[in-house]
Amino acid sequence: LVGGIHKTIASLHLERWRTDMKDEINRIHQILLDTHSFYLTGTIQRWIGSVIHKIEHYKVEHQEVLKEATTLLELALWKANLDGNVGGILEQTEVRTTRRQLKRARKEKCVTSGASIVIKNVLPFLKLE
Repeated sequence: LVGGIHKTIASLHLERWRTDMKDEINRIHQILLDTHSFYLTGTIQRWIGSVIHKIEHYKVEHQEVLKEATTLLELALWKANLDGNVGGILEQTEVRTTRRQLKRARKEKCVTSGASIVIKNVLPFLKLE
């Protein structure tokens, strides 16, 4: 459990998750004091299983938070791009804009918003180690 798991715990986004994992890891001290030597091996194995189960659960939760954050970031970038550009593009045509033209312009702005580039460069900093 030494090394890699501590790095993973430090990478968890929610303080509550980090605290819970640290408490679970530190629980071994009390377990060692309270367990008779005859049962020690099995007790330590169950504790290790508990730590691994919890960290796996938090990794899944982390991925869900990351997925939601990615979606929000993409929508925010798209909206910022729309707010700044769609009106100007449609006004330049000097023709009455139909809903279809507006929808097409919005769709194009979604594709060219740069969100895929930003997200691709932001995600590596948010992934668990």
